Amino acid sequence: MGKRKRVVGDHIIASEVTSIHPRNGAAVTKHAETTDQQPVTVQIIAGTYERILHGITATINFEGNGAVRNDAVAVEFADTFLFNAHDSAVRCLALSPSTHQEKISLASGGSDQTINLYQLSTRASMTGPRHGPTLPSLVGRKIVQNPKNRELGSLQHHAASVNALKFPTRSKLLSAADDNTIAVARTRDWTILSTIKIPVPKAHGRPSGDTAPLGGAPSGVNDFAIHPSMKLMVSVSKGERCMRLWNLVTCKKAGVLNFERSLLQAAGEGRWGRGEGRKVEWNTPGEEFVVGFEKGAVVFGLVSASSVPERLHVDGINQDSKPKGIVKISPSSKIHQVRYVDPGYDDQIGPNVLAVSTENGRVMFFSTNPASIRNPASSDIGPQLPICPVIGEIGSEGGDSKSRVKDFEILNTAGDGSSSMSRLLVTASSEGLMIVWSLNLAQSASFNRPASPSKSISRGPDGVPKDQVVSATVPQVGRLLGKYETGNRITCLKAFIMTEAAEGNETSHSGLDDAVQLNGGPEDTSDNTSD
Repeated sequence: MGKRKRVVGDHIIASEVTSIHPRNGAAVTKHAETTDQQPVTVQIIAGTYERILHGITATINFEGNGAVRNDAVAVEFADTFLFNAHDSAVRCLALSPSTHQEKISLASGGSDQTINLYQLSTRASMTGPRHGPTLPSLVGRKIVQNPKNRELGSLQHHAASVNALKFPTRSKLLSAADDNTIAVARTRDWTILSTIKIPVPKAHGRPSGDTAPLGGAPSGVNDFAIHPSMKLMVSVSKGERCMRLWNLVTCKKAGVLNFERSLLQAAGEGRWGRGEGRKVEWNTPGEEFVVGFEKGAVVFGLVSASSVPERLHVDGINQDSKPKGIVKISPSSKIHQVRYVDPGYDDQIGPNVLAVSTENGRVMFFSTNPASIRNPASSDIGPQLPICPVIGEIGSEGGDSKSRVKDFEILNTAGDGSSSMSRLLVTASSEGLMIVWSLNLAQSASFNRPASPSKSISRGPDGVPKDQVVSATVPQVGRLLGKYETGNRITCLKAFIMTEAAEGNETSHSGLDDAVQLNGGPEDTSDNTSD
């Protein structure tokens, strides 16, 4: 038996190979060269109630067989930056798309009506546990400083709290605020190109909550989502039981889709519920989108173009949509974030997997595939919408942390699917706990299970359907890798996979077109190109 060379990564190690001698039959042990998978470094950015941006790197170490280490050094955390970003709480974050560039843009929005801009390096620093000593710290935490991380300036074109930020491309930044506007900025010189004005809702009596004065109405854009074609946008606002469609080619309104009362009841909105959409998100192919409410969500699918009037089309994109399924949380809990799982190169995971974070410390995964959606058989008030089944979850109500998961990020660690760990999940709770998970949705036994008929739906005294999800044991689809206490109350989270730094090559040639500083400081012109 000869030596076989096994290629797993880029780092060479030695392993023992036992073979039988052809003459005397004795066992002969030899050393064969194999390769070890390089560690994966994740840059995590957290916005907090304490008005700061906390940057943390998490380095995931692997064993010789390519599996994540199962010891205390499986994940090594280190602080990278701590920006005093805003005068009040940080409400949202956005990262520009990283297309193999060495620099990436970070935007933060807060309750102080300001959008702060930063430039972060995508290269892992050469100083750290694997490359040398870290900086001294009084609190015992590792500090790895990256000189490429710097502040660019701020934008102040909104007159109220900034609620949502999105980078559809590296050249544009869209922002939504409580002043009922969505602004489009060009990242090359940070000029405001256009402003979309959302109609202010009418006041119907005294509004609930503390979002409006007496005699007024809650106003402001909660969230918006841009179609992958960059031609269509969906927005949801405060005080409105509808969603608005926008033509991004002309920056004008394309239509309004109202939420029916039966739809809101199925989504968990009771009689005294506000009925407004809180979150909205498109899936990767742009074939469907989800609107998140307080305690449920509704998945909308695009209908055929032949059945829709021509006025509802934008350059071949059909804007009319119909409810496809209902996402119910069992036991009932408030929803904080909804995101679609990017399938990447995984053949078993399609684009119809939805992740939802809850108030009781869980991240639940639902299948929106039409083949797996259950159709209710009967109801006391007529036909009901199909129900999206739960295919797995991470965390549980009786776990270590019962605090709400404010935000999370799902990262594809292997672009070609060759890694044994294809996805990472980073969750952030309001108590300041940050957890890194290894995510494996393919191990869910119910992922490809066909839809099963459901029983009749019973309703409570307020007309809201009771738990419609089958009370079966939901499989755990993740493994806890490491925890980190930030010491701050987290409000939002962003993360990306960093690339390995090359020794002796710290210069940047990224072609980033948004390195213009707005505060009058020195400008790094080494990576400025025309748009």
